[in-house]
Amino acid sequence: MSEKRLLRIIVGPTAVGKTDYSIGEAIRWGSPVISCDSRQIYKEMSIGTAVPSAAQLAAVRHYFIQTCPVTELYTAGQYEVDALQLIRSLFDQGHDVLVMAGGSGFYVDALCNGLEETPPTDLKLRAALMARLASEGLPALAEELRRLDPEAVSRMDISNPQRVVRALEVCMASGRPFSSFKPSAPKKRDFAIEKIGLRRSREVLYDRIDRRVLQMMEEGLLEEVRSLLPYRDLPALRTVGYRELFDWIDVEQGRIPGGGMAAATAGEAPRKIPSSLDEAVSLIQQHTRNYAKRQMTWWRRDPDIHWIDL
Repeated sequence: MSEKRLLRIIVGPTAVGKTDYSIGEAIRWGSPVISCDSRQIYKEMSIGTAVPSAAQLAAVRHYFIQTCPVTELYTAGQYEVDALQLIRSLFDQGHDVLVMAGGSGFYVDALCNGLEETPPTDLKLRAALMARLASEGLPALAEELRRLDPEAVSRMDISNPQRVVRALEVCMASGRPFSSFKPSAPKKRDFAIEKIGLRRSREVLYDRIDRRVLQMMEEGLLEEVRSLLPYRDLPALRTVGYRELFDWIDVEQGRIPGGGMAAATAGEAPRKIPSSLDEAVSLIQQHTRNYAKRQMTWWRRDPDIHWIDL
C-alpha cells in the first residue's frame, strides 16, 4: 500500500453539514467529492435526498450523485465494486488524497471492509425477485425469507428491500440459508483510510433537521413526490420524506382515511397516517430525527472514527 494514497471519509448524521465540510476538504486537497449515499445516487430523487445544490456541484467535481434511475436496485455490493474502481482510477491519475462524503453506514462498511462472502449475484433471479417485489410487495418476500431462513430474519432489518431481496437470492441460488454465510475478515485495501465524524449537539442537529424539512417543502418536495407516484413501491422510494407524503396524497385523494395507523406487516412496522399536510411535514421531521439518532448509533460503534464537533 502506498502511504501517499489516502481516502478521507466524512461521515455523520443527516443534516450535520457533511456536504459543506467535504467540499471544503476537497478544495483543500485538490480532490473531487465521492458520494457514499444510498439515496442521493438516484436521478429522480433530488429535493428529498438533499443532493448538493448547483453551486455546490459546481465548486468541485462530484461522483455518484444522481447517476442511477429509481427503477434499478443499486446495492452496497455494487457500490463497493464501482467505488473501488473509481478510487483506484483517481489515484492513478495523480491524486494523493481523495475525499468521500458518506451518510450510508452500510455503503461505507462495504467500501472499507468488503461484504460477507456470498454467492455472486444471479441477474435473472434478481430480476425475478425485483418483479415480485413490485407486484407482491415487501411483506410477501419477507415472509418467504422467514420460512427459508428464520435466523436471518431475526438478525436483519427486514424493512430494507435490498437486504431481503439479496438474502432470498442467496437462499434460492445456493440452496443454503443466507445466515450460513458468515462475515469474512475485512478485505485489505491498497490505500489508507481515515474516517472523520461530524457531530453537533442534539438540540442544534434536530433544529437543523426541522428547518431543512421546511426548506425542502418550499423547494417543491410535494411536487417531486407526486411525480414519483408510479414508482412508490420501489425500494428507492421507501425513504423518509417520500413515504409520509405518499400517505398524505392517498388521504388527500380519498383512498385512505387520515389520522389512523397503517397496520403492521411482515416487512414494516405500523406507521401513522397524516390527517393534514402539516402533520405529514411534522412526521417527516420526527422520522428524520429518528433516522439521525440511528445513524449516530451506527457510527459510534466504529472506533476508527475521529470525531469533530461543529
